[in-house]
Amino acid sequence: MTAETIVTILCGLAIAVGVAGTVIPVLPGSILVGASLLAWALWGGAGVTGWVVFGIGLTLVAVGMASSAILTGRKLKQHGIPNRSVLVGIALAVVGMFAIPVVGLFVGFAVGLLLSELLRTRAFRTAVTSSLAALKATGLGILAEFGLACLAASTWAIGVWVAALS
Repeated sequence: MTAETIVTILCGLAIAVGVAGTVIPVLPGSILVGASLLAWALWGGAGVTGWVVFGIGLTLVAVGMASSAILTGRKLKQHGIPNRSVLVGIALAVVGMFAIPVVGLFVGFAVGLLLSELLRTRAFRTAVTSSLAALKATGLGILAEFGLACLAASTWAIGVWVAALS
C-alpha cells in the first residue's frame, strides 16, 4: 500500500466524520472536511486533480457554513429570538450531553432554549412557539450545511476516481 493510498483512506474517513459533524455538533464538521480536502490535495498524489477538488470542495464547505449562519440568523431575527436564548440552549446542550447519553445534547438544547424563552416572554405558550421557531431555524441551517458538506464529499469521491483513472 502506497503513502498516497493511506492518505486517501485517512482523508476519506476524516471527510466522513466531518460530514457527520455537521449534524452531530460534538464532532468536528465542515472545517474538518475542508482540512481533509487540503491534506488530500497536498499528499494524496492526485496532482492538479487534487487542487481542483480542493478548490471546488472548499467553496462548497464555505458556502455551507455561511448559509447555515445566514439562514439560522435570519429566521431567529424574524421571530425576535435573542442570541442569549441560543447561548443558554448551547450551555444546557453541553450539560445534557453528559447527563443523558446519546440524546442529551439535543434535549439539553431544546430545554435550555425553552427555559430562556420562558424567562424572556413570561408566557409558556409564547415561549414554546418561539422555541420551536428557533429549533426549526437551527435545523434549517444544519440541513444546508450538511447538504453542502455532502456535495464537497461527493466532489472528493469523484476526484479520487478521476485521479485513479489517470
